[in-house]
Amino acid sequence: MADAPTVARTPHERSHVPRRRGGAVLLGPAFVAAIAYVDPGNVAANLTAGARYGYVLLWVLVAANAMAVLVQYQSAKLGLVTGRSLPDVLGARLRRGPRLAYWAQAELVAAATDVAEVVGGAIALHLLFGLPLWLGGVMVGAVSLVLLATQDRYGQRRFEHVVVALLAVITIGFLAGLVVSPPDARGMLSGLVPRFEGSDSVLLAASMLGATVMPHAIYVHSALARDRHGHAEPGPWRDRLLRATRWDVGIALVVAGIVNIGLLLLAAAGLRGEPGTDSIEGAHAAITDALGPVVGLAFAVGLLASGLASTSVGAYAGATIMAGLLHRRIPILVRRVVTIIPAVLLLALGADPTWTLVVSQVVLSFGIPFAVIPLVRFTRSRDVMGEARTRTPLHVALVLVVALVVVLNATLLVLLVAS
Repeated sequence: MADAPTVARTPHERSHVPRRRGGAVLLGPAFVAAIAYVDPGNVAANLTAGARYGYVLLWVLVAANAMAVLVQYQSAKLGLVTGRSLPDVLGARLRRGPRLAYWAQAELVAAATDVAEVVGGAIALHLLFGLPLWLGGVMVGAVSLVLLATQDRYGQRRFEHVVVALLAVITIGFLAGLVVSPPDARGMLSGLVPRFEGSDSVLLAASMLGATVMPHAIYVHSALARDRHGHAEPGPWRDRLLRATRWDVGIALVVAGIVNIGLLLLAAAGLRGEPGTDSIEGAHAAITDALGPVVGLAFAVGLLASGLASTSVGAYAGATIMAGLLHRRIPILVRRVVTIIPAVLLLALGADPTWTLVVSQVVLSFGIPFAVIPLVRFTRSRDVMGEARTRTPLHVALVLVVALVVVLNATLLVLLVAS
C-alpha cells in the first residue's frame, strides 16, 4: 500500500509535552469510549436475549467484554504511542480507491450506530413523556448537539465529566431492577457454558457481539487518548500513561460489562415468557408491572441517558473516521445534524424501533473485523509502534479474538442465507 498524503492536524492533535499529572486525573478517555458499550442497541439486544432464552447467552456477554478490554487498550495505546488515530494510520497507508471503500464501510457502521442511539433515546422519551418517536429522535439529536458543544467549547476533560455522570445514571437506571428481582445463581452458572438454541439465538449472539465490541469505539478510542494526552514520547512518562490507560480501560469496561450483564439477567429473571418483552417498550411495561413504577422510571431514565451520551460519542467517532480516511473535516455539529436524518426518517416511517435496534447491532458486528484486523496488525508493527509493539502472547490472544468474530459472522451469514 502506498503512503497517502497526511491530513493537517488541529492544535489538540499535535505532539506536545503534557503536564505531569497523576492518579485519577489521567483517567477518562476509556469512560467516554465505554458509553458505546451501554448504548440503546445493547439494551435491545440484551433484553431480547434474556427474555427469549433466559441465561443461555450470558457467556456471549462475558466473552465479548473480555475481548473489548483487550481491543480498547490496543486502540488507546496506538493513539498514545503514535499521536494518531487508527483512521489516521489507515488513511496514510491506503491508496485512494481502497481508502474510499474503507471509509464507506466505516461510515455505514457509524450510521448504524447513530440509528441505534437516536432510536433508543426516542423510545425513552416516548416512555417518559409520551412523545411521538420521530419528535423524540429530533430532541435527542438536539440535546446531543449541546453535549458536543460542551466538548468544543470547554475541552475534552469537561466533556468526560458530563459523560461519566451520564454513565452513572445509566448504571443505576439499568441495575435498579436487580435489587428487587435478583437472578438465579444456578441459572447464571449454566449461562457461562457456550451454546446456542437455534439460528435465532445465533443472530442475537451476533447482535450482542456487535453491541459489545463496537467498531466505532475502536476507531474513536485512539483519538480520545491522543486528544487528551498527546503524542507520548518514549520514556518514563509514556510508561506511566500506558499503565494509567490500562486502569482506565479496565475500570470503564468492567462497569460497562456489569451493566450489559445486568440487563440480560434482569430480563432472564423477571421477563422470560412474558408477552411482548422482546421489545423495549414491552420490557419496560413488564418491569413496571412486576417490579414497580419506581424501577420502571429508573429504567426509562437510564435508557434516555444512554441515548443522549452514546449519540454524542458516535458523532465524535464519525468525525474521527472522516478526518482520517476521507481527509476531510466538517464541523462536528454540522455532522450531527446530517447523520440524525436516517434515524428520524425510520421512526417517522413507522419502522419497529426494537427490531431496528437489533438489526443495527448486527450491522456493527460485520464491521468489527474491519476495525480490529488493522488495529492488531499496526500495534504489532515495529515500524508503527517501535518498542511499544504488542508482544507475542497478547498478539496471539488478539488474533484469536479476530478469528472468533469472523467465524461467528460467517456462521450468521450462512444461517441468514439458509433461512
